[in-house]
Amino acid sequence: MPPEPRSGRLAPAALPPTSARILVIKLGALGDFVQAMGPAAAIRAHHKDAEITLLTSAPFAEIARMSPYFDHVWIDERPRRFDIAAWLRLRRRLRDGRFARVYDLQTSSRSSGYFHLMGPGPRPEWSGIARGASHPHANPRRDAMHTLDRQADQLAMAGIGSVSPPDLSWAAADIARFNLPPDFVLLVPGGAAHRLDKRWPTAHYAELAKLIAQRGVTPVVIGGRDEAGATRAVSRGVKLARDLAGQTTLAEIVGLGAAARYAVGNDTGPMHLIVAAGCPATVLYSAASDPALTQPRGKVTVLRRDDLATLAVDEVAATLSFG
Repeated sequence: MPPEPRSGRLAPAALPPTSARILVIKLGALGDFVQAMGPAAAIRAHHKDAEITLLTSAPFAEIARMSPYFDHVWIDERPRRFDIAAWLRLRRRLRDGRFARVYDLQTSSRSSGYFHLMGPGPRPEWSGIARGASHPHANPRRDAMHTLDRQADQLAMAGIGSVSPPDLSWAAADIARFNLPPDFVLLVPGGAAHRLDKRWPTAHYAELAKLIAQRGVTPVVIGGRDEAGATRAVSRGVKLARDLAGQTTLAEIVGLGAAARYAVGNDTGPMHLIVAAGCPATVLYSAASDPALTQPRGKVTVLRRDDLATLAVDEVAATLSFG
């Protein structure tokens, strides 16, 4: 990042709930983006008549534009450290936005740096952790809080008192093109390629798929194109199973979640979409992540083992609600 400009004055007046232009910053991973939709709804409710812009990462722009919370969606180009021209373009765009307040829901060193990038001179009111912010999230325990609790606490310190869990019902796309039966269970056996320790073994998912099919319920396996090997290993040999790897948009995953009887998956972004669609789910955690900090909130059962290979299929199957 270029050298920090000289410190400027903050906007002196408190911002009325319904005035001016607002910027929300949320970059992050898919699960983090989904969890920020509860705070985004609270920001929209508080600033009913404001013009609200979201600065986000390219993969989330499409679903963000569908939301009722933002008037504009900007894509963060994430300039490289020494790409001065790109940093200047970003600085010009941020300053030209003439924002009265910024809600930094990313609260990273990068997003905090954008506060300083907007100087010198008067800057907008800022909710976040940037040095010099007008509304700092000054809770020393913030890093030990669940994402939703941390963001609710941050917004409370900025004058927004009520934040609900994310509800993505507005994002549910029509899933008719998949021609699925009315009774199906979603299985999400994938996850980040560099975090294989967060995955329940595909052989266990395959066994679970067989148990589900034996109940006359269709296992529907989803994942990205790079997870097709895992989804094939789960669906292979299960006559009722459907493998939709690489075929679903984010909005269609929400639609699948809204229609599914149940879902089982690893600690991965699509599970946040599915739960936010209202689907009951079992989410599997290893020692690689802490559900107390990140789990989706809703109709969720969490099963955790330090090594997920030791989690028995029968124990996971027992959490499914088949009525």
